[in-house]
Amino acid sequence: MPEQETLRKAREDEAEGKSPSVQAGEFVREEIHHVREGKHGARSAKQAVAIGLSKARRAGVKLPQPNPDTTTKSARKKAKADSEQGRHPHKPSKKRSRATMNALKREGRQAASSKALSRQTKSSAAKRTRKDRSAAARKAAKTRAAHS
Repeated sequence: MPEQETLRKAREDEAEGKSPSVQAGEFVREEIHHVREGKHGARSAKQAVAIGLSKARRAGVKLPQPNPDTTTKSARKKAKADSEQGRHPHKPSKKRSRATMNALKREGRQAASSKALSRQTKSSAAKRTRKDRSAAARKAAKTRAAHS
């Protein structure tokens, strides 16, 4: 269950008209903090990010479905289920939650190190096309100009 502060910040972002990925960023940040403070671990930085995105979808953030070309069928199925859960919430199974938490507690804490996060960021940026990166930069410059 996400912390109240995270939910508040995400709702604030939504009210300000920020994109779903910005709203979801709050949940990812929370997850990184959980791993860092030792609440539980993660196998990789990618897993920590995925947990955060899952929480965001379940909290009702309208994130798009993952790209079918780059994700597994099970990941797409999970994303769809999470989005559905966000639209029609119901209480999660206590046993399942506990089992997940215990499994994560056995994982390491290195996944949230700045080195691991940096490596993850760089590798995912490298997978994007030049055109894609350029469009993102142009959009950022446009929003910067609008807010200054």
